[in-house]
Amino acid sequence: MTRANVVRAVLAFAVLATSFYFAWSKPARLGLDLRGGTQIVLETQDSPAVKADRESTDRAREVLHRRVDALGVAESSITRSGDRRLIVELPDVQDPTRAAAAIGKTAQLTAHPVLAATGTPARGQQLIPDESGQRILIGPAALTGAGIGSASASYDPQNLGGWAVDVRFKDGGGATWERLTAKAACAAGDERRVAIVLDGKVISSPQVTESVACGVGITGGSTQITGDFSPAEAKDLAALIQGGSLPVPVKIIEQRVVGPTLGDEAIDASARAAVIGIVLTGLFIVAVYRLAGLLATVALAGYALISYGALVAVGATLTLPGLAGFVLAIGMAIDANVLAFERAREERAAAPGRSARTALAVGFGKAWSAIADSAATTVLAAGLLFFLASGPVRGFGVTLTIGVLGSLVSAMLLSRVLTDAAAARMPRLSKGRWGGIGGAGRIRRWLEDSGPDLMKRSRLWLGVSALAVVLAVTGIFARGLNFGVEFTGGRLVEYSTSRHVDIDAARAAVAEAGFPRAVVQTSGKDDISVRTADLSNAEEKRIQDALAKEGGGAAKQRDELIGPSLGEELRTKALIALGVALLAQLAYLTIRFRWTFATGSVLAMFHDIAIVTGIFAWLGKPIDGVFLAALLTVIGYSVNDSVVVFDRVREMWAANPKGRFADIANRGTLQTVPRTINTGVGALFILAALAVLGGDSLTDFAVALLIGIVVGTYSSVFTATPLAVVLERRTKAPPPRPKQKSRPVRRTPDDSGAVV
Repeated sequence: MTRANVVRAVLAFAVLATSFYFAWSKPARLGLDLRGGTQIVLETQDSPAVKADRESTDRAREVLHRRVDALGVAESSITRSGDRRLIVELPDVQDPTRAAAAIGKTAQLTAHPVLAATGTPARGQQLIPDESGQRILIGPAALTGAGIGSASASYDPQNLGGWAVDVRFKDGGGATWERLTAKAACAAGDERRVAIVLDGKVISSPQVTESVACGVGITGGSTQITGDFSPAEAKDLAALIQGGSLPVPVKIIEQRVVGPTLGDEAIDASARAAVIGIVLTGLFIVAVYRLAGLLATVALAGYALISYGALVAVGATLTLPGLAGFVLAIGMAIDANVLAFERAREERAAAPGRSARTALAVGFGKAWSAIADSAATTVLAAGLLFFLASGPVRGFGVTLTIGVLGSLVSAMLLSRVLTDAAAARMPRLSKGRWGGIGGAGRIRRWLEDSGPDLMKRSRLWLGVSALAVVLAVTGIFARGLNFGVEFTGGRLVEYSTSRHVDIDAARAAVAEAGFPRAVVQTSGKDDISVRTADLSNAEEKRIQDALAKEGGGAAKQRDELIGPSLGEELRTKALIALGVALLAQLAYLTIRFRWTFATGSVLAMFHDIAIVTGIFAWLGKPIDGVFLAALLTVIGYSVNDSVVVFDRVREMWAANPKGRFADIANRGTLQTVPRTINTGVGALFILAALAVLGGDSLTDFAVALLIGIVVGTYSSVFTATPLAVVLERRTKAPPPRPKQKSRPVRRTPDDSGAVV
């Protein structure tokens, strides 16, 4: 083994060992759409005294942290997004009403003495109902939330086995509480208590016990509130008392609830799709490339370990679209191997006496340019997803980036080391047809020697592409785009009923509940989704009760609430992401290739985007964040195919600068057809598994990508390349320069000829 491959082997072992350590020692952080729970997005609002900015939002975040911690929700998180938004994630919490009520209170927390009602309240006094509905008279506030240090729910065996709330004070709050309870202890009857008020409502008015002497009060800097509390009521009260007040008002602009059953089903479906996709892709690659394909499949298993280890190492949250991106990247991981193996086959065909080991080394070296460009454009699209999108789609961008980088390590490190070692130890096997790189097959030879002149009919192919775009755009204008709640605002709730409910009966039940304009559709086999523009938690409960009556019970599987302002913003961001993606791809390809190649690639991308969107418009499928993730992935696939074709055309043109460009483009396109087909088929296995097994949320994602890959494969040959041929007739730029040939290096007899 050469020194270069020894270094690669050591690096491969180090990467695998590190990935195994993280995969074994750290569990993956599951998003709420996989684990189940509630996500609430809050937007801070200006108050008369405080402006909602980054500083006040951070203070609100600390208050919300205390409230959520007091609720006892494990592994909850609150993160700031921008200057005025807070994303609250509450795993395993399925009741958004309780969650919103517990964390969304905005007013100042105060404690008041309860006075004897003597008629009209005097100045500073209020006559309000207590927690039981009985009206009481309270005096001016004696204590604010700033004086409360902590509050927690506890089981009190002395309180007849009931629950209580323990409160500790700070910053003089204990002394104030002592004076307040000392006065209350001197009163009699209902006046012997203290009212705790939040958001203008009495949340608790505990009685001062008889053991507290008049004029003495409760000392020690702490107190305990007892009563007929359930565990949930005690935790909620502790959360409100400890949280105190928010510095600025907050408004709920987005709310998502996902049942854990839906999450379990999504994980199981994606896992099955991953296993089936890997097996089918592996079998296909082995059938095409024999021994080399088998070793590439082994490296593919290493890719899965590397990607998962990197995911848990960076602490990324694995969401449903992210899981789809992780599975999808399996298909991308094999592309680099296909490129290298096809290049190695060409080397063996050009020089039959060359050893398989040398052909593989040269193949990996020559394939690197196209592999690097393809990876760069895909990471560019994933980066745009991360910075311009939001929510689960950002998770898709993260996992896609990790997957692309993992595929580079898998192909250029693991696969190269394995194939080189096999070629060195089994020279006879690797040299024959069972090695997988024995030379060009009959189809490849026919394409290269007497294949069709595709570029001779450039205008015909461009006309067909233009017609397809016109039909797609017609569908967009004629049928319109079915924007999801994520882009329009509103609320989408999905229910699972105990018995099958006919969709017409479900619509009638929802209409009778007071929502005749709600969009009621089937979701999955027996689930029912209800979408409406504006729906409160109480109104949603009416719909659930109506469907439960019709279906013998109804369990909420998913609940998404998007404010209209946020929906408009997300829609705008989606358009910006697509526009920036096209411009970024155009700039990158112009720098790496020529403006004619870049323009052909970008127009082909626009062709693919228009057709995928148009088909979804004709089918009436939803346009949402998951569709955006699929569309940007289509962009990556489209430019990936174009890069491979133009990389070959550039290389051939540089070797023959005086040749006719149309002829060179035709030969370069035909030479890349085997790679395009092999890579496309490998990706189709993964996507077909996702479409069949992935459930509703992943089916549309997979369908969009299936359409995109088929259309993208067509456009790279029949749209991008013909456009480049037409544009090259109108430019006077010289052909690309040939690469500088390096001086020959003297090699030892056992040298593999590896390119380092």
